[in-house]
Amino acid sequence: MTDFRTLPDAARLRLDNVTLPGCLAGQAGETVRGSLTIAEGRIAEPAEGDTAVDMAGAMVLPAFIDMHTHLDKGHIWPRASNPDGSFDGALSTVAADREANWSAADVRKRMDFALRCAHAHGTRAIRTHLDSLPPQDTITWPVFRELREEWAGRIALQGACLAGADRIELDGAFRGTADLVAEAGGVLGMVSYPLPDLAERLRAFLRLAAERGLEVDFHVDETLDPAAETLRLIAETVLAERFDAPVTVGHCCSLAAQETARAGDTLDLVARAGLNVVSLPMCNLYLQDRHPGRTPRMRGVTLVHEMRARGINVSFASDNTRDPFYAYGDLDMLEVLREATRIGHLDHSAPDWVQSVLANPARACGFAVPSLATGAPADLVIFRARNFNELFSRPQADRIVLRDGRAIDRALPDHSELDDLIAG
Repeated sequence: MTDFRTLPDAARLRLDNVTLPGCLAGQAGETVRGSLTIAEGRIAEPAEGDTAVDMAGAMVLPAFIDMHTHLDKGHIWPRASNPDGSFDGALSTVAADREANWSAADVRKRMDFALRCAHAHGTRAIRTHLDSLPPQDTITWPVFRELREEWAGRIALQGACLAGADRIELDGAFRGTADLVAEAGGVLGMVSYPLPDLAERLRAFLRLAAERGLEVDFHVDETLDPAAETLRLIAETVLAERFDAPVTVGHCCSLAAQETARAGDTLDLVARAGLNVVSLPMCNLYLQDRHPGRTPRMRGVTLVHEMRARGINVSFASDNTRDPFYAYGDLDMLEVLREATRIGHLDHSAPDWVQSVLANPARACGFAVPSLATGAPADLVIFRARNFNELFSRPQADRIVLRDGRAIDRALPDHSELDDLIAG
């Protein structure tokens, strides 16, 4: 494949013989061959005098959307590793590290490091959940707002507060957090888990969001306990409250452990309520069904095929990065799509799963929908791969990322930059 960075600085450039996903080219089939013309930072109609380059079948995708991350937790693993790889181990370890180390300077440095990684891999929009237990909310949210401004034009950032269902007090004490989120133009977020009065808390939560015109984003049933059915209650409550702002639910792992008819009935409710679902396959694979000395039996991924069959908007995202909830990762959405394909058996299935990291998350979050149509921004990722099999068979470390039609410097920040934070 031609190295785009060696090409002359042409006013108009035509990339000939590129591979495009059929769903993005408006054609049937998994991929098609075609051309893309770039002029003034956008995809343009071809014209006489274009500088043409034979790309030898290189695959071109729009820049990615990563709709579920935890930038504030990222890269604490060297100082706060999970003692046993369990969910409870992750919760307690993060809580202790947050209490001891999450100053504004610490959070800013780690979040900026993560954003530089995502940018180099070809991501242009991110929603991040932010731990919002007071007083951390007054530390992290100002840092987020500063970084959102600094990264404008490179990565569009959305913030969602992260608060447990037990914090959605019926006396309105959560109102202060909701106000902070509204002032920051954020998303109201909640972790749902079984509580005797969860239905009341959900109603209070949705009303707080409605009063402020906020979207909502839930962490839901991140367990393989089939009795965990807060997803069902969320869908029922959204319908009963006639809540009409976008609702996203993430994880939904317990569906995979439930009896087929019961899970299907819940998904029918999810479809009726119009919920967006985001699956986090790498983190769930890491945490779920982990028992000392026993090989895991289940993958932890939710029922994405059954959701898709019901017309539910399904996306995949990175989730955690090098923290106690997931020890690995680099906010590389190609890795997410590759692993989702393997974990969820997306191959031998519909040919447009690539939209699960492009249009689907964009629509769920309200980001601009990635496109290869004329007039769209030339924010592209070019891979040395002529089909999806080749794309998923290698790490694609030599990909080319274009922003406004120009190749960016893809040098990744070195992990040693964070050495001064390891000791806390």
